[in-house]
Formats: sequence, structure tokens, C-alpha cells
Amino acid sequence: GIFRRILQSQGCEVIHLGHDRGADEVARAAIQEDAHAVAITSYQGGAVEMFTHTKEILDEAGFGHVFLFGGGGGTILPNEIKQLDDGGIARIYSPDDGREMGLVGMVQDAMESAMEIDLLDESRFDSLSGPVTAADHGSVSRLLTLAENGDEGAFESALERVRSRAAEDACPVVGLTGTGGAGKSSLTDEIMLRVQRDNPSSRVALLATDPTRKRTGGALLGDRIRMNSLSDDHLFMRSFASRDSGREIADCISRAIKACQAVGFDLVLVETSGIGQGDDAITEV
Repeated sequence: GIFRRILQSQGCEVIHLGHDRGADEVARAAIQEDAHAVAITSYQGGAVEMFTHTKEILDEAGFGHVFLFGGGGGTILPNEIKQLDDGGIARIYSPDDGREMGLVGMVQDAMESAMEIDLLDESRFDSLSGPVTAADHGSVSRLLTLAENGDEGAFESALERVRSRAAEDACPVVGLTGTGGAGKSSLTDEIMLRVQRDNPSSRVALLATDPTRKRTGGALLGDRIRMNSLSDDHLFMRSFASRDSGREIADCISRAIKACQAVGFDLVLVETSGIGQGDDAITEV
């Protein structure tokens, strides 16, 4: 919790997964969210196995660039820290690091390593040279990164290259909005679970927005923590920060919807951040 808050205060957009997550869940989130880095705290033993397995899944999916870091107080032994470091698996911060650098210093050190990763490097989009389906989460994730951060020309060009479903056959889009704490994410999770129960072959994409803090530029993208349905490979989720949109949905949402429709999702759900009485941007999707 404390590291999540510090990361956010330093301007990071943080996808919060909560406690007791397995390596497969962590890696799946990192791939779908196209994350720069993954932070894991491990206080119950098995840190070497947790970090190693997470790294193996990411490497196999073509996401070996993701920077893994974390800590576990004194529960991660010095020889284990060295093993993970020497193997290029993860940067583990020890109690000595905490005393020397402080909590904020450790976070800033990890951020420096993460910021060396360029998610818009052209070589990352080599997989977007031909048709992409909704089953290819890695390629869908890269396409959504272009939708979020790329220029219009690069995105539109990639969109036409990867299209596997004709524009006239685009799937329906359902928007969900409400005040903070009203139960939007819980309802969304239940909808996704029921779609999979009644239509197990259907592929559903969820595009969720959370607010950016104006003072720091950071954001807590916390909707994924409530999504119990995401273990199903037919379901895909991407979180966005509102950034400079000034609204309850991110500016890139319309492009993200086009991307999901082009690769053949059967349903796109769009969830807003918490709204007040005058917010109606969801009607645009």
C-alpha cells in the first residue's frame, strides 16, 4: 500500500492488484496493461520462485522488457537477492537499501530503470504487420498503447494492418458510469462473468478510466483489483488514466474502442471514473 501511494505521488500511473496474486495474474496484468514495470512485495517466502516465474511468463509472451522490482524486508535473503539480480530477473531492495535510500529514494531508483524502457519503440510494433485477433493479448496491448500514446497517423496505419474484422461488422459498445463507490466495477465484473457463462466463446474487452491527480500527474488505476473474471483468456482489460482530458473518460477511449472492434472482440465495455451530476462524456461512446 505505501509503495503504491509513493509511486503515485511521484507521477506514476499505478495498476493496483492487491494481495495474494500469483505470477500468472501479475504477468497477465502487465501484458494487457503494457506496463513499464512490476512491483511485488513478498513477505511469506518463495520470492525467488515468484519473481522467476513472472519473468518467464513475460519473456515467453514477448514482454521481457518489463522491469521487475520489489522487496520483502528480511524475508528475502541476501543470496536470493544476488541470485535474482545476477540472473537479470529482478531488482530487490533490501533493508539496507531502505536505510540508505529511504522509501522515496528506492521508488525513484526503480523509476529511473523503468523510464529507460521506450514503449513506443518502433521495433515493438513489428507484430502489428498483419491481421491480429482478440486472442493475441500481447499484440492487442501494443495496439492500445499506440491508441493511447501514438500519433494519429501511426495508429491509423497500424489499425488497418491488423484489422481482422470488417468495420461494418463492429461489435456493440456498452458504457457504464456512476458516482464513485456506486459499484461500477463490481457490476462490470458480474457482466463479464455472466457473458462467459452464457456465451463461453465470446471475447470481451473492458476499457476503464480512473482520474489523474492534477498535482502529481499520477493515477491509481484500481478497477482491476475488483475483476475476478479476468482469469479467463477470453476476457481482456485495459486501464487508462484521464490525464489531460478533464473528463471521466480518457481522450484515447474512442481510438481504443476502434482498436478492439478491429481485432474482433464481440463486446466492448467502457467504464468511467466516478462522476458528478454534470458528467455525461460516456454518451459519446
